[in-house]
Amino acid sequence: MRRSVMIRLALFIIATLVSLVYLAPTFVHPLPAWWSRFLPTDRIHLGLDLQGGSHLLLEVKVDKAIENNVERVKADLTNVLRERGISGVTVERVQGTQLQLKVPAASVERVRGLLKSDFANLTVVNTQTGGGMTDFFLTLSKEELRSLRDYAVDQSLETIRNRIDQFGVSEPVIQREGQQEILIQLPGIQDPERAKEIIGKTASLEFKLVDDTVNVEDALKNGPPPGRQILYGYVGKGEGSVGDKTPYVLESRTLMTGEYITDARVRPSSQLQGPYVELILNSTGARLFEQITGANVKRRLAIVLDNRVYSAPVIQERIGGGRASITGSFDIKEARDLAIILRAGALPAPVEIIEERTVGPSLGSDSIRQGILSFVVGISLVIVFMILYYKGAGVLANVALIFHILFLLAILAAFQAVLTMPGIAGIVLIAGMAVDANVLINERIREELRAGRAPRSAVEAGYQHALPAIIDTNVTTFLSGVILFQFGTGPIKGFAVTLCIGILTTVVTAVYMTRIYYDYRMVTRKLTRLSI
Repeated sequence: MRRSVMIRLALFIIATLVSLVYLAPTFVHPLPAWWSRFLPTDRIHLGLDLQGGSHLLLEVKVDKAIENNVERVKADLTNVLRERGISGVTVERVQGTQLQLKVPAASVERVRGLLKSDFANLTVVNTQTGGGMTDFFLTLSKEELRSLRDYAVDQSLETIRNRIDQFGVSEPVIQREGQQEILIQLPGIQDPERAKEIIGKTASLEFKLVDDTVNVEDALKNGPPPGRQILYGYVGKGEGSVGDKTPYVLESRTLMTGEYITDARVRPSSQLQGPYVELILNSTGARLFEQITGANVKRRLAIVLDNRVYSAPVIQERIGGGRASITGSFDIKEARDLAIILRAGALPAPVEIIEERTVGPSLGSDSIRQGILSFVVGISLVIVFMILYYKGAGVLANVALIFHILFLLAILAAFQAVLTMPGIAGIVLIAGMAVDANVLINERIREELRAGRAPRSAVEAGYQHALPAIIDTNVTTFLSGVILFQFGTGPIKGFAVTLCIGILTTVVTAVYMTRIYYDYRMVTRKLTRLSI
């Protein structure tokens, strides 16, 4: 018995010391220089409502993602028809997401077989026959449309999360809301406009050839020739005035896209035009880029991001090794933002900010003061009640409550959790629930004492009879917290986190810590009377 008590007491002391170590970075500033070498530096982060920041609600334009997919299907269908030797068939996109195939009568059955075998995601909605031709009107199946919509939102969510992680925001909230909306909360963000620019960029990177045989002025007046397009490159801060445009006549055909990029890094330039962004391609992209540059030596290759020409260098020789660069007259911040966007990947569809709120630091300070006040008042009332009603046993319950809060905050710090106002409310609530377990134990001990049992026997019976009820109530509350966390949004999740963690620390302190105290008194034969 004595050995068991000493082991449990030692474990409890170790847990207390570990908790103090994890809480030190949150409450001690600055930490000693040697601290970070051996000890954890994670701390409790404050949520948007406590430290201020930006709240954004984005809508993903899923219809645009579907249109882009239909364009890819159109290109694939054209290539497959060419590979199978089915000639005379034209493929056009009509009515947004519908494809029209004009098929000669002799090839109708072959086309039907091709659609059935290779394009099962397309549904024939109508056919028209006349003039020796059959028109097939195709659209994406309902299952494919639903899958594309979910993919567009989920991929946008993941891409935005990657961008924000690289932007350096501490503990952001990024989650899906509704069918095609994404909620973003950026606590403590100092430059919301820059964050919005990084988040919202579609980042569609394309490599296209410049057609220098076409006169740019004529193309601007009369329109570009067939198979050509006019895009603009913007003069950066290093040359001319910001906003000046340089027109380029480009071949409409895209030689390569940004899907082959594995990394993007900012590199300093040895010349005066500022830094540039180095692209690192995967093995497939490296082979493709080498083929493109080898076949177009002495031609200009335009690097286009979101229909903006960043640079159009002359290809001097075949470029191998899987590296390319984007040069331009941008400063270091612009180059870094561009690298973040390219490294995180392209958004599958444009996003639009439909709601924006900014929480100032002063409002956050007011929330902190109110939260601390509610916490102090709530805990104080609990402590006073327990002392007045249970005397010495109430003091023991209050000591257990203090350790419960210590362990709870230490776990929040260890997991770098975000503390919000609802989270503080959860801590206040769980403080009442923590002493509730002691109330059950103390009442059972009182009953046993009234029945004439000795103090030692009354304590053992009290814990034995109260424990099932304590476990039942805490398990059901814990499961409720898990459900709130799984299906709730930001504030509800903050409440659920503190609730679930608090349930665990409640059982440890209110039940097992107080039992260590009583067992220790039993071992030392000092449990001759109880103040309860």
